[in-house]
Amino acid sequence: MIRFDIVSQGEELVSGSTVDTNSGWICQKLKERGFTAGRITVVGDELDEIRDALSEAAGRSRVVICTGGLGPTSDDLTTEAAGHAFDRPLAEDPTALAQVEERYLARNRPMPPANRKQAILPAGASLLENLWGTAPGYRLDVTTAAEPCHLYFLPGVPSEMKRMFEAHVLPDLASRFQLPPKRTLLFRCVGLAESEAAQRMASLVQPGVVVGYRANLPEIHVKLHLDPGVDEKPLIADTLERLGDYVFTVGGGPLAEVVGKRLEARGETVATAESCTAGRIGADITSVAGASAWYVGGAVVYANAEKVRQCGVEQTLLDAHGAVSEPVARALAEGIRTRTGATWGLSVTGIAGPGGGSAEKPVGTVHIAVAGPSGTVHRKIHVPFDRTRNLQMTTALALDLLRRQLG
Repeated sequence: MIRFDIVSQGEELVSGSTVDTNSGWICQKLKERGFTAGRITVVGDELDEIRDALSEAAGRSRVVICTGGLGPTSDDLTTEAAGHAFDRPLAEDPTALAQVEERYLARNRPMPPANRKQAILPAGASLLENLWGTAPGYRLDVTTAAEPCHLYFLPGVPSEMKRMFEAHVLPDLASRFQLPPKRTLLFRCVGLAESEAAQRMASLVQPGVVVGYRANLPEIHVKLHLDPGVDEKPLIADTLERLGDYVFTVGGGPLAEVVGKRLEARGETVATAESCTAGRIGADITSVAGASAWYVGGAVVYANAEKVRQCGVEQTLLDAHGAVSEPVARALAEGIRTRTGATWGLSVTGIAGPGGGSAEKPVGTVHIAVAGPSGTVHRKIHVPFDRTRNLQMTTALALDLLRRQLG
């Protein structure tokens, strides 16, 4: 077992003004390659705290990934802290300086004097060139009381960090540690509560298999982490039986993409009529590359007059049942299908909140309908969240109702 720690540095991280997305990304990449996650330590712009965090991480783990604090300003203290933590004198590295100067030359700008600071490295550091920004990274090998530790220092800017991690860190680690990669099976579900997913999976106990859960509204993710040698085929079949039709993909892309692939394979199309979601379903669909092959278009029909004009809903139907009702949802789906010539019509009408509800139709009441070659299906749901999450959940459940009709 080779354990890794992460040290993320930046006052913006501890103040909450910036979210540390780097650490989650690094964890995923290293765990996929067989490394074992240790701790994630987030520290602000305090020299002593950064020093202590680096020293403690190196004492616990064989690999430490450090992000942030390599800039040219006075609050970028990571390199100075590394020098203190491991008793390494700091000095300007001519190669690092040339690289920083080259970055500015490529932009037709003179290098500010402050950027010379980015070329100062601890003694014994191995330079990691940054082709995507001005701050070079470096590796520092230290020996603790336990075992040797390899520390990798990378910029905190996510786009730079990711490219440098893949260009330098992963190849270096692969040359040092021959670890069998771990596999993760990801079951993406919609419409299933996390607690119910856990209950369904509770009796799946097998050596070399760890089950994990993640709520990622509007989805629930069920993950099976497999040790090398574990046969995944019976596990997939078993898990699909437990979770049922709530699973819309195993290891695949988002729900709209799954729906789109099924429609394209069948040579069919869909059109949408949206009231409460106001175009969000169409936006999800068109975020998928190539959606024009299977998405005809849609109508946003908030006002009753637009339901009549664009989808042909009868005014008498609206008067008798109200806009938020099963008959109107069915009429919207059928109307948009007829008027566009699409194979399928998908509609939603509801009350997203926070106002507009009643005792008969409380906030969160939504009607979804799908009209297709064999008729129209309807589903009434109640989404009990705030407005933003109600709309997210409604969008997903509408696409999921269509998915279920496609088989």
